[in-house]
Amino acid sequence: MTLSLTVSDEVRALAPGFTHVAVEAHGLVNGPSTEESSALLDDAARRLAVRLEGRAPHEDPHIAAWREVYTAFGSKPSRTRNSAEALAKRALTDAGLPRINLLVDVYNAISVAHLVPVGGEDIDRIEGGMRLVRATGEEDFVTVAGGEEAVEHPDAGEVVWRDDAGVTCRRWNWRQGPRTRLTEETTSGIFLLESMAPMPVAEVEQAATELAELLEKFSPGAQIEVRPSTPVRQRP
Repeated sequence: MTLSLTVSDEVRALAPGFTHVAVEAHGLVNGPSTEESSALLDDAARRLAVRLEGRAPHEDPHIAAWREVYTAFGSKPSRTRNSAEALAKRALTDAGLPRINLLVDVYNAISVAHLVPVGGEDIDRIEGGMRLVRATGEEDFVTVAGGEEAVEHPDAGEVVWRDDAGVTCRRWNWRQGPRTRLTEETTSGIFLLESMAPMPVAEVEQAATELAELLEKFSPGAQIEVRPSTPVRQRP
C-alpha cells in the first residue's frame, strides 16, 4: 500500500521553492551497522568535502536556502540546524559520522553526499498518512529526555511532519521522534528527500535513485518505488 504524503498550502506559501521525493520500500532487511555501511559514510564525507571546496556547510547555496526558510517560520538556524547541515558538520570533524544501523547509515550517506535532508520512517509505526503542516502548538511530540519518555509541543507556526497520532519530526527535518524511527526490526520504510531552490529538481531525484539502488543492494528482492513529488517551482 502506498503511504499518503501531503504538503499543506500554508507550507507551500512559506517555501515556494520546496520539493520532495519519496522512496517507499517494503521487504527491507535491517540490522547493525556493517563494514560496508560504514564505508558508505566515509565515502559520503569525502564527496561532501569535494562539493564544499573548503567552505562551511552553511555557505552552500542549498543550505543557505534552508536557513532562510527556518528563519521564516521562527526558528534560529544556527541553533536548530536542518538535518543535512547537522550531519555535514559532523562529517567534517575528526569524530566523523555516527554509525546507527544499516538503513540509517545508508540514508545518512545519501544526505551527506548530496547535502540534502533525508529522513527515514517506519511505515508500520505511522498512523494514517503523513502531512507537512504548520503547527498550531497543541500537537504532541513524543520524545525522550533524560532516558524517559517526554511529551513536547511544537511552537505555533513551526513546520512539522505529522501523522494521525502526532508530530513525527519537529522543525521540518530537525529532530525526529522515536516512535517512527527505523530500528533493526523495520521491514517497511518511507524515505523523504527534501530540497529547496536553487537545488535543481533533477539533483534530488538523482539522490533518490541512488538511495533506491543502495536499498536494493542491501535488501535484495525488496519492493522499492521512487515517488517524485510535483514541485512547486517549475523544472529548470
